[in-house]
Amino acid sequence: MIDIKLIRENRDLVKENIKKKFQDHKLPLVDEIYELDIKYREAKQEGDNLRAEKNNKSALIGNLMREGKKEEANKIKEEISLDGKRIEELNIKEEELANEIKKKMMVIPNIIDDSVPIGKDDTENVENERFGEPVVPDFEVPYHADIMENLCGLDKDSSGRTSGNGFYYLMGDVARIHSAMLSYARDYMIDHGFTYCIPPFMIRSDVVTGVMSFEEMDAMMYKIEGEDLFLIGTSEHSMIGKFKDQLLKRENLPYTLTSYSPCFRKEVGAHGIEERGVYRVHQFEKQEMVVICEPEDSMNWYNKMWKLTVDFFRSIDIPVRTLECCSGDLADLKVKSCDIEAWSPRQQKYFEVGSCSTLGDAQARRLGIRAKGENGNYYLHTLNNTVLATPRGLIAFLENNVNADGSVNIPVALRPYMGGIEIVKPKQK
Repeated sequence: MIDIKLIRENRDLVKENIKKKFQDHKLPLVDEIYELDIKYREAKQEGDNLRAEKNNKSALIGNLMREGKKEEANKIKEEISLDGKRIEELNIKEEELANEIKKKMMVIPNIIDDSVPIGKDDTENVENERFGEPVVPDFEVPYHADIMENLCGLDKDSSGRTSGNGFYYLMGDVARIHSAMLSYARDYMIDHGFTYCIPPFMIRSDVVTGVMSFEEMDAMMYKIEGEDLFLIGTSEHSMIGKFKDQLLKRENLPYTLTSYSPCFRKEVGAHGIEERGVYRVHQFEKQEMVVICEPEDSMNWYNKMWKLTVDFFRSIDIPVRTLECCSGDLADLKVKSCDIEAWSPRQQKYFEVGSCSTLGDAQARRLGIRAKGENGNYYLHTLNNTVLATPRGLIAFLENNVNADGSVNIPVALRPYMGGIEIVKPKQK
């Protein structure tokens, strides 16, 4: 949510930003909010003036009664009574206007960074940089589900019976690699100075609407029937929510946190849940990084964060690239975002394994996350980035480390988490 001062003082900027995001249907909202805000401030000003007058008149009554001027005192009492009724009317009007303004403000997109490329959708995202040489081996790399099944590591038939499409059982060495990658990601972030955290896996609706847009919520979140609780789609939701309504000490900034969680997503409107593979699923696990910092530091942290993910994947022999998200591909709360994509030797192209975003003060403004400054309280900036989301990260690992005989090499960085094993070999079925 943007600062309403932008609409009061620079409606053209807000409208131009909406156009850059190809959301022209939202343009009328800017003028509607502007007019509603005028009415709100007029009602508030009238209410403040009446409250001040009421206090003055109340003090005057005592003096008049002591002076024996009962008639004048009673007249002022009548005026106070009328003022009270008007104040009550204005309070209701203020609340109604404030709610209407907030409702409309919640769908106005955040102001994107000047460096964001302008484009309608993800087909117009821009490659930034490649890291590692993308290799195509001299043998045909199998589909990831076939690699897993060759290692007796994937059971989709059983998960279909228990849970339906979009779920899976990982077994044996494949399950062990999956856990090893997450453990390594955890320690990797701790070694880089982040505080490890395991958050709640369910959050209330006021936290959900604080961290994402309504469109994202409807497409992603599973609601717990009969309760004001949602399953998280990423631990960022809980981690940012941790600071809801908090006035943080500047000396404790920045907060640099890395969190583990299972994640649950409906994937409404996605390209479809795979029946065989585990690329797009309803349930996965993730190591996330979250930073809450001073506004002037957020872009520096953004660049540090995506580089950490790049270095993580390179340390386990996976070539990656960064892809700058264009304006039309940015979620409404984001200021700037890039995807980290891993090389797929089977498809001979890159695919998304993570995303790094800075949201400015949008989430902080919705959730009331502030710091106390010399000139008053101010909203902080929030950032998030995927360290590892698996099984998607597992797919990248298997494709880039599989051998012609179906065995899978274990990179040096993962071996301590695999009991020293250097290679995983196919099992007799």
